[in-house]
Amino acid sequence: MVKMQRVMSSEEEQFLLYKQSGKKSQVLPDSVKEGVSPPSPCEFRLDERFLIDPQLICVGSKIGEGAHGKVYKGMYQGESVAVKILQRGETPEEKARLETRFAREVAMMSRVQHKNLVKFIGACKDPIKAIVTELLPGMSLRKYMISLRPNRIDLHLAISFALDIAQAMDCLHASGIIHRDLKPDNLLLTTDQKSLKLIDFGLAREESLTEMMTAETGTYRWMAPELYSTVTLRLGEKKHYNLKVDVYSFSIVLWELITNRMPFEGMLNLQAAYAAAFKQVRPGLPDDLHEDLAFILQSCWAEDPNIRPNFGQIIRLLNTFLCTLPEHPQPLLVTVKSNESLKESLNARLVRANQSEDGSIGAAARRKRRFSCFGQCFSPGSSDN
Repeated sequence: MVKMQRVMSSEEEQFLLYKQSGKKSQVLPDSVKEGVSPPSPCEFRLDERFLIDPQLICVGSKIGEGAHGKVYKGMYQGESVAVKILQRGETPEEKARLETRFAREVAMMSRVQHKNLVKFIGACKDPIKAIVTELLPGMSLRKYMISLRPNRIDLHLAISFALDIAQAMDCLHASGIIHRDLKPDNLLLTTDQKSLKLIDFGLAREESLTEMMTAETGTYRWMAPELYSTVTLRLGEKKHYNLKVDVYSFSIVLWELITNRMPFEGMLNLQAAYAAAFKQVRPGLPDDLHEDLAFILQSCWAEDPNIRPNFGQIIRLLNTFLCTLPEHPQPLLVTVKSNESLKESLNARLVRANQSEDGSIGAAARRKRRFSCFGQCFSPGSSDN
């Protein structure tokens, strides 16, 4: 593996200096040089248990880049890994904000484990901030879909992928974590191209019933309409939302899996966001779409977040559909449903799913008690995930 054979950023230069010297760089942080106080402990917390020695990491070629950092192939204790090196920021305020984001991402990745979530290995805090995860050699879902166009993904595989996503999101939501950036770029295929894993917790936040959260999140085409106001949201503006923003994003990804098309084709990103938020525009349903899938899409991208199902319910609906899917499914008539009919239909379909799995009304009733009461789930004031 070639080490650092490229033009390096200042962060990477400090990382290399650390490895060559065997100790931290003596270069003073900008905040000290400028006479600015570093972030207070309440702004930046990182559990020392998750820190790993950067001297044990061998960094190779770059494999990806995002808004807040770059991702490289690497080796750690004989294992192939992905090393995400985060930006440091230019101003003291930006540095503090990025440090807080880094600590939050590490904390969230370290506390959730699931076969459809990228495996967290550890993090480095000095001389640069880096997150180390398992290396997934497969391509992103976005690249995979592009490689198949104009053909669609096999419907059985598309629904299987949708289940992978829903199960990953259900795990996050069970821990009170909102991903906030669910899209095909953040879903990687396994080597056999039969499963998906969710990556990138950079925008993830913990759900709070009392605090408002920033709306500086997500990618426009996949963002829930409640993340917008009547004017373009400023970076850092506060707004109420909950776990259901991820359900909306899931519906757009599911639509892509079914159609293998870009959502809101012909629109710029901001045009798509405006159309979804203020004109209630949604991607068009194909003429050959099965009624059950149409219902799942319409429920998940409903304007009212309280009408959207949670991921546990989505998993049950998808499993029921997949188990009854014939080799060559025939389309059923698709009808656009109102909010009230969506509520009623969701309840009825979940009851049928219970009966299908358990074989009796009594067993279905017992299973139903594992979930919140449907009346509470979809009452106007509910914020249940």
